Amino acid sequence: MLDNIQRSNMKKNIFSLLLIAGGHLFSFAQTPGITGFSASSAQQQATLEKQYDAALSAQNIGGVIRNLSAFPHHLGSPGSKAVADSIFQKLKDYGWTVRMDVYHVLFPTPKTRILEMTSPKKYTALLKEPALKEDATSGQKGQLPTYNAWSADGDVTGALVFVNYGLPEDYETLKQLGVDVKGKIVIAKYGRSWRGIKPKVAQEHGAIGCIIYSDPADDGYAAGDVYPKGAYKNEYGVQRGSVMDLPIRIGDPLTPSYGSTADAKRIDRSEADNLLKIPTLPISYHDAQPLLSSLEGRAAPKGWEGALPFTYHIGDGETKVRLKLAFNWDIVPCYNVIATIPGTEYPDEWIIRGNHHDAWVNGAADPISGVASLLEEAKAIGALLQTGWRPKRTIVYCAWDGEEPAMLGSTEFVEDNLKELQQKAIVYINTDGNSRGFLSAGGSHAFQTMTNEIARDVTDPQTNVSVLKRKLAKNAASASSTNDKKDAAAKNSIALSPLGSGSDYTAFLQHAGIPALNLGYGGEGGGGEYHSIYDTYDHYSRFKDPGFLYGVTLAQTVGRFVLRLAGAEILPFDYTGLVSAVDEYAKQLIRMTDEMRQAALIEEQLHTDNIYALAADPTQKTLAPEFKGAVPHLDFSPLQNALTGLQQCVDGGKKIFSDISSHSDARRLNAVLYQAEQQLLLPKGLPGRSWYKHAIYAPGLYTGYGVKTLPGIRESIEERQWEKAQEEIHAVAEAINKLTVHLQPISQGKK
Repeated sequence: MLDNIQRSNMKKNIFSLLLIAGGHLFSFAQTPGITGFSASSAQQQATLEKQYDAALSAQNIGGVIRNLSAFPHHLGSPGSKAVADSIFQKLKDYGWTVRMDVYHVLFPTPKTRILEMTSPKKYTALLKEPALKEDATSGQKGQLPTYNAWSADGDVTGALVFVNYGLPEDYETLKQLGVDVKGKIVIAKYGRSWRGIKPKVAQEHGAIGCIIYSDPADDGYAAGDVYPKGAYKNEYGVQRGSVMDLPIRIGDPLTPSYGSTADAKRIDRSEADNLLKIPTLPISYHDAQPLLSSLEGRAAPKGWEGALPFTYHIGDGETKVRLKLAFNWDIVPCYNVIATIPGTEYPDEWIIRGNHHDAWVNGAADPISGVASLLEEAKAIGALLQTGWRPKRTIVYCAWDGEEPAMLGSTEFVEDNLKELQQKAIVYINTDGNSRGFLSAGGSHAFQTMTNEIARDVTDPQTNVSVLKRKLAKNAASASSTNDKKDAAAKNSIALSPLGSGSDYTAFLQHAGIPALNLGYGGEGGGGEYHSIYDTYDHYSRFKDPGFLYGVTLAQTVGRFVLRLAGAEILPFDYTGLVSAVDEYAKQLIRMTDEMRQAALIEEQLHTDNIYALAADPTQKTLAPEFKGAVPHLDFSPLQNALTGLQQCVDGGKKIFSDISSHSDARRLNAVLYQAEQQLLLPKGLPGRSWYKHAIYAPGLYTGYGVKTLPGIRESIEERQWEKAQEEIHAVAEAINKLTVHLQPISQGKK
C-alpha cells in the first residue's frame, strides 16, 4: 500500500492537473473590494493584511508546537498550568493586556481500570500504550491513562455482545435478529458518531457496561502504514475522550447554566442530567482482538465486519467479561488566558478568537497546532501595534482550558458573562487542531460572503492557488457522480457547514446566540494519533504539517477575519446565506416526511403480501408499530411564509454595502447586524434540552458532534412525534419572524 507521503504526492499531482485546467473547470467571479469597506479603506485594509502576513513565521509556529507539546498537560495537571503561564507571557510580550480567569470544575480521572475476559478463556487487557523509541515524548511520566471521562464507576460482569458502531439503527438490527443487550456488556467500534453516543444508546437498551475500540478498518493498518512507520493508529493506540451526554448540556455538570466560580453553588453529581450511569472504557484493537475473536453465535450482518483477521460474530452469551472502573471525582482549577487590545472607535464591540490549550496527553495536533497559529496571529497583530495601527473594535484572544472533557473553560466563561457577551460580542472565531490540506469552514451563515472573500485572498502553500480554488477543485474531484462533478465544477463559492458541537464555539453560538465560525485545514495529514500518547511533535512534524506551512495559512485566514471585522465600517453580515441555508433545511424536512410516508406504505404492503416471510428474512419478523397508520402531512407553511418575509427583508438590506460612507449612524446599524443571531434563540430551548437554544443549529441527540439543522423539528419527525413536530415548526417560524422584525432598520435603509 502507498505510504502517507506517496498518497500526498499523488493527490498533489491530481489537484495540480485540475487546477491547471481551472479555466475550463471553474468560472471564478472576480469580486473587487472587501465587503464592509469603502473602496479607499479596502485598499488600506489590503496593505494592512500584507504587513500582517509578513510578520508570520512557519519556523516560529513549529517552535511553539515543539515547546508546548513537550510534556503532558491535561486539565488540572501541573503541565496545564505551565502551558497557560507560557501563553500568558507570550501574549503579554506581544503587547496585549492579559489576565487569567480561573474556574473550578469537576474533572474525573481514573484510579482503577480492569478489563478481563473470564470465559471461555482468560485474557486481561493491557490498557496501555507503549513508548516508542522513534517518539521522544511518548514515554513520559504524568500521562493520563487510557479512559473515557465521565464514565460511571462500576464493577460489572456479563456476556459480551458486539454492536457494530453502537448506533440506534444497530440496536434495531439486533432487535430484529432477536438479540437483547439487557444485562450485558457491549463492545462497539469508534466511528460514525461521537463516542459518547455509544454508551448512551447502550444504557438506554439496558446494557450494564460499554467498551469502545478503534477497528483497523476505520483507523489503523487498513488506511495506511501505522505509527511510527506511517501516520495511522498502531495496534496499541487508544482514543481517550469524553462520554458526557453533550447533546443535553456541556460545561461543568455541577453548575448548570452558571459559571463554576470558586464559591459557586454545586448540585450533587447524582442530579446531573448529562452523566452516564454505566462504566465505559476505550481500548486498542490489540486488546479488542481476543475479545472479538472469542465471540460465537450468529455472524455479524453484512457491513458490520471490520479488518481484524477473523469472522466477526455478535456473541452467543458464552464470552463473558468483567469491567471494573473507579474514578477520582475532583474539583480542579481551569485556567483561561484572556488577552485584549481595546478598540479606538467601538471599544464595546468585541471580536473574540479562541483555541483551547488543554490536551489528553501531549496534544501536538490537538490542540497545540491551533494554539501555535493563534499565538502567531497575536504576535503579528502586536507587530502592527508597533507601527501605530489600532483596531476600531476591541480584539479579545482566548486560550481555553478544559475543552477536552466538556468544553469547560469556554462554557463557564460564557455562562459567567452571558449578558455582557450578548451585548458586546460580534463574533466568536474558533480553531482547534490543524494540518495540511483543504480549508474547512463552518459557522453562522451570515458569514458566507465574507468566508469566500477571505478564501479567495489566501494562497494555498502546496499548489500556489487560492485556498478557495483548491477547495472547489477538491469538491469537484471527489463528487460521486458525473452530474455531481459537473455541478461542483460550475460553482465559484463554497458553502459554510452548519455547526454541531465538539469544540469551544458551542456555548457561544448555541447557548448565547453569538455568531460563530470554526476554521481549520486538513485532509492530507493522515490519522491515528488522535487523543493518544502519540499525538506528539514527532508525529505532527512528520505527517500532519511538515514545515508548518499550513500553520501560517491558518494564521493568514483567521487573521483576515479578525482584522476585517475589527476594522470594517459596516460589519460584513450577509443574511442572504442564512435564508438560503434554512430554506434548504426546510426542503430537506419536507422531502424526509414524504419519503417516510412512502416507506410506511410500502412496508405495510410488503408485510400484507407476506413478502418477508416468503424470503425468510429474519430481520423483518413483524410489522413495526410505526408502519401502522399513515405518516401525517405536516403544515410547513408557517416556516415557509416566515422565510419569504425574511428573504424580502434581506433583499431590501443589501443596499447598505453599496455606499458605505453614507451611513451616519453606523454604530446602531452594526449593532442590529451582529445581534441578529440572538433573535434565533428559542425562549424555552430545544425539546428535552433547554440549555441548547438555537432554532437552526444543534448537536444531534444521537450524533453528538454532528449537527442537526432545524433540530427541534427534525428530531421530532425522526422520533415520529407529529404534534411536537408541528409545534416546533411554529416555534422556528416565530424565531425567524422575530429576526425579520429585528432586521427591519437595515431593510428600510435607515441611516
